[in-house]
Amino acid sequence: MEPLRRNDPSAIGGYPLRARIGAGGMGRVYLAVDPGSPGPRAIALKAARAELAEDPAFLRRFQHEVRSAAAVTGPWTLPVLAAGIDESADGLPWMATEYIPGPSLQEAAATPGGRPADAAALATLGLQLTLALDAIHGAGLVHRDLKPANVLLSADGPRVIDFGIARASDHTVLTHTGFAVGSPGYMPPEQVTGARSATSAETTTPAGDLFALGGVLAYAATGRGPFGDGDLPSLIYRVMHEEPDLDGVPEPLVGIVAACLAKDPSGRPRTGLLREWLRAAGASDRTEAPPYPPAVLAAIAARGAELGTYLAPPTVPVD
Repeated sequence: MEPLRRNDPSAIGGYPLRARIGAGGMGRVYLAVDPGSPGPRAIALKAARAELAEDPAFLRRFQHEVRSAAAVTGPWTLPVLAAGIDESADGLPWMATEYIPGPSLQEAAATPGGRPADAAALATLGLQLTLALDAIHGAGLVHRDLKPANVLLSADGPRVIDFGIARASDHTVLTHTGFAVGSPGYMPPEQVTGARSATSAETTTPAGDLFALGGVLAYAATGRGPFGDGDLPSLIYRVMHEEPDLDGVPEPLVGIVAACLAKDPSGRPRTGLLREWLRAAGASDRTEAPPYPPAVLAAIAARGAELGTYLAPPTVPVD
């Protein structure tokens, strides 16, 4: 996190802002507080980019999708608490969720000692993320941008985030400057090409989220994406034509991850079968956090301490 700057709004949607959390393709994320909470409840508030606020098609889809996302109530998800369009903040579309003081899976897996300790821990993480996708799909949504950065590791377990406005940006295709529907290396082939399935008019379906889940689990185990790094054309080529690099994925999970990463969506397992496979690979039906390694526990503690400093009365924004 970093302090607010003078050009940041002081509040959005009635939520007072306390700090900047980060930014992404859709917009900027702020730490806010819930003014209706008896205590200092921390909120993650995402405000869309100004150019999207001027796009009527985006606004229509945004309003529809956040209403759907608010209905997601399953485990290991981070549902939308509120959303709207704030006319006092240049008409910015925004959405609010609970703030999770913990690292993303991307940060954890890239940190020495931050990856799941064994196959059972990785399988448990996979099961919990599968249950999150079940909840999202059950609400009629497709995430479309599941990636390590969109999995937060909280003290009581992982949370899948950013499913609330993933579809709202579906019209901003790869050729739209500065935006991509999904993240290169985790998007399935049909999402890259815009190909529609034989059973759906949509280019992205729940099977696409299973492809991304395979990539997320590979990253959790190895600290790298299954199709490597590089520029966008190189990543797209590998996704379309090359087999994933699963070296370093624990043996009980290699076949499971490979099945999720099948080029043909009809060859990927449905979530029910995937849950069976993960349990057979050692996943626990625990309702608490998986056994995080010490490095992740330390990062969660550090985020909690940092949060406390920003929930205090606000300071003067910096230039």
